[in-house]
Amino acid sequence: MSGAPGKTRRKDIARAWTERKRVQGVFAVRCAPTGQVWVSANRNLDTKENSLWFSLRNGGHPNKTVQAAWHTHGPDAFSYEIVEEISDEGLTPVGLADRLKARERHWREALAATALVG
Repeated sequence: MSGAPGKTRRKDIARAWTERKRVQGVFAVRCAPTGQVWVSANRNLDTKENSLWFSLRNGGHPNKTVQAAWHTHGPDAFSYEIVEEISDEGLTPVGLADRLKARERHWREALAATALVG
């Protein structure tokens, strides 16, 4: 049967992607020229950075202040930093959501930042 090994390989890759351990936590986005900082929490920090840059490059980020700074200063002025990883061990989905919200509030205060979304 030709093609069977290729299908098996694709299924293995898809399964590995689905079962991978996701990094969840809080991240900060900084604009160097202005010193502005925005903070948000996410359940999948590995993919959040790419989606953030994609939305800003395409002019579709929901935070108009971030989008305006991006247009004014360009992508090289921005950085993405994971400020805290949060383990979901022993937490229910609701407990994890509560922990993420609480830690996002903490980091907004600690960094004198504003919310990235919401």
